[in-house]
Amino acid sequence: MAEKRNIFLVGPMGAGKSTIGRQIARQLHLDFYDSDTEIERRTGADISWVFELEGEEGFRVREEKVIEELTEHMGIVLATGGGSVMSKESRNRLSARGVVVYLETTIDKQLARTQRDKRRPLIAEADDPRKVLEELAEVRNPLYEEIADIVVRTDEQSAKVVVNEIIEQLGVNGLG
Repeated sequence: MAEKRNIFLVGPMGAGKSTIGRQIARQLHLDFYDSDTEIERRTGADISWVFELEGEEGFRVREEKVIEELTEHMGIVLATGGGSVMSKESRNRLSARGVVVYLETTIDKQLARTQRDKRRPLIAEADDPRKVLEELAEVRNPLYEEIADIVVRTDEQSAKVVVNEIIEQLGVNGLG
């Protein structure tokens, strides 16, 4: 790979962005970043604490700044937070600075993958996590689609199969 391009993973919580991103980075010998992990590293606190203290709005400001900085790198794989696409600035940066891969999944899969994860503030305390995920999907899915160069369903496939499918499509889309 002469010119190192960026790969940005978008999609809802539980789609597998971090897991798949790490594996893509390993296979393509790129650096891996996770925007949520980066926010935690910079604040010294976990995401739910940042949400509790600053609210979603404060968290989104931090997220936008992290995405702005990370997308300036070359040759990285970035797993973004599910809500990162709510910022027009972040959507524009992701679109302009790399190949955007939308990891699509069903509400059922999201529930199965996130039910014991207390690090997801939008559903951790929800009375009806399914309703919350459905409402988020209604708003966010069109935004993921808007900026996606590649769309891959993650429901019925192992992470390894998804990774291989993405790498194959990246070759077709000018990364290989």
